[in-house]
Amino acid sequence: MAKKSAGSTPATVALTRLGISFTERSYAHDAAVTDFGAEAVSELGVPAERVFKTLLADVDGVLAVGVVPVAGKLDLKALAAALGGKKASMADPALAERRTGYVVGGISPVGQRTRLRTVVDASAMDHDTVLVSGGRRGLDLELAPAALCRATDAILAPIGRNT
Repeated sequence: MAKKSAGSTPATVALTRLGISFTERSYAHDAAVTDFGAEAVSELGVPAERVFKTLLADVDGVLAVGVVPVAGKLDLKALAAALGGKKASMADPALAERRTGYVVGGISPVGQRTRLRTVVDASAMDHDTVLVSGGRRGLDLELAPAALCRATDAILAPIGRNT
């Protein structure tokens, strides 16, 4: 994949520093839209199972990241189990923004202000490439799932649930 620059973000800087190949996929974000994943799927013309959302959860009192397909939901019990925890709940959005340095709808699993334990849904490996937020609304990064795991020190586990 060639690198195309629509402006750097901490995510693109981190991937470049790691020597990880990625492609920036940008679109005009509609400020009235709040379903950011569905917007990315629609605007980029990519199947929903290849576009992944980044969600923060509190696992036994510690923040963690779950990366799951936008068409599904994060299985909080599965996330907790994957991290050796007992209980997980969704993190407060304001806390997620402070800890990652990104805004909701643009939270990338890569280049976060605070490095958090990360779990990528195992379904990512079903695809040659997946898309994740590039660090701002309207910017996704396309990369190989193994490269995403390397960039985030993530583990793979079945943490996604179909809706």
